[in-house]
Amino acid sequence: MTRFGFERPPPVLLAVIASTFFVGFGGGVVFPILPNLGAVLGISAFMVGAILSANRWVRLVANAPAGALVDRYGTRTPFVVGLFVEGVATLGYVVALAVPAGIAPEAWFLLARVLWGLGSAAVFATAYTIAADLSDSGDRGTNMGIVRGGITMGFPAGLVLGGVVSAVAGNVAAFAVAAAFALTASVVAYRYVPETHVTGDRSGDSIKPWEVDTAVPALTVGLVNFGLMFAYIGALFSTLVLFLGANDISLFGLAPQGTSGLFMAGTVVSAAAFMLVGGRVSDTRESRTPILLIFLAVSFVGFLLLARAGSVLSLGLACVFIGAGQGGTSGPMMALLADLTPDERMGRASGTNNVLGDVGGGLGPMVSLPLIEAVGFAPIYAACAALPLLAGGVLLLGVRRETGTFLPGRVADEAGATDPSSVVDS
Repeated sequence: MTRFGFERPPPVLLAVIASTFFVGFGGGVVFPILPNLGAVLGISAFMVGAILSANRWVRLVANAPAGALVDRYGTRTPFVVGLFVEGVATLGYVVALAVPAGIAPEAWFLLARVLWGLGSAAVFATAYTIAADLSDSGDRGTNMGIVRGGITMGFPAGLVLGGVVSAVAGNVAAFAVAAAFALTASVVAYRYVPETHVTGDRSGDSIKPWEVDTAVPALTVGLVNFGLMFAYIGALFSTLVLFLGANDISLFGLAPQGTSGLFMAGTVVSAAAFMLVGGRVSDTRESRTPILLIFLAVSFVGFLLLARAGSVLSLGLACVFIGAGQGGTSGPMMALLADLTPDERMGRASGTNNVLGDVGGGLGPMVSLPLIEAVGFAPIYAACAALPLLAGGVLLLGVRRETGTFLPGRVADEAGATDPSSVVDS
């Protein structure tokens, strides 16, 4: 079925999208609740920060083994198990509130976030690999963008769920609803997602955290992801609330915390919309490189606008551009990785991309917050505008090194990857 130039994804991908969207509730639900709950439970601010970031640091170590597991054992089992682990982790928030006083609720929250990191590493590696397996060069960008959109939109939905349900029915109810959705995700995947991946040799050495794909395509796409996540998570998400307070910008009379949530949600919505657009356009062009460069330039413009923002309108415009740049690169970038990567290495390549993205997202706040205290917002945001341009340079050098041209075609076997005819057709 085709509407407005878009073909409906195959049923397996619809199941993947639904599963990643539902399980994403558990990733976002904790953020609007735990910071305020910390004082009530006697959890220090430092410990609250450690709990909220624990999943990212665990995933940093788990991404590469997850990708290697996919290449060795296939996609179905890691995907279903990863979703189930994330569901159990979300249920752990309920346990943390239910334990008797004095039994360290912070330990239960921390354990839940560690489990979430392990599960999400498996889900991220498998979701992208399934999309690659079910696609050819004519629809790979669209399918990658749609899957990325499902992964992305679950988080803000969880933010809303956590804020609204906790206000209406309490914190336990909010966590329980999120856990129910997360566990439902694993049931959907078990029922509707078959094995899609051609597995490799299962008799090799044990899988190690550093077992990443060091091929040029994986490192090229991973470094582009590093730069984008460093700027997006580091410079925008971690500093926006401070920027709003310093510039006295507010929406609907909300405090900086509430206003920052609305602006961040705006970037996510913009990103989700352009994930589909970027992927689809890249599928209709001979090469994916131009559309990637266009959206990297959009991200560049967004951060320049952010450096000069001084009103609700100018900040909103900057957030729309930054979200569009972030989202518009996602589908074509993962599709390019699949174009240039043999099928039997796609799991590892996805793991490499996730590792470098998590490094960028983890380092961003650590670097941007101290520097903003030292030199102010505008110089840091302007410096972050250079990161998409540097990423564009890395992209061009990488594809030239791998393919001999700056504009490689979309057909996978042009770069030595698996012939599209050997991939499961949708």
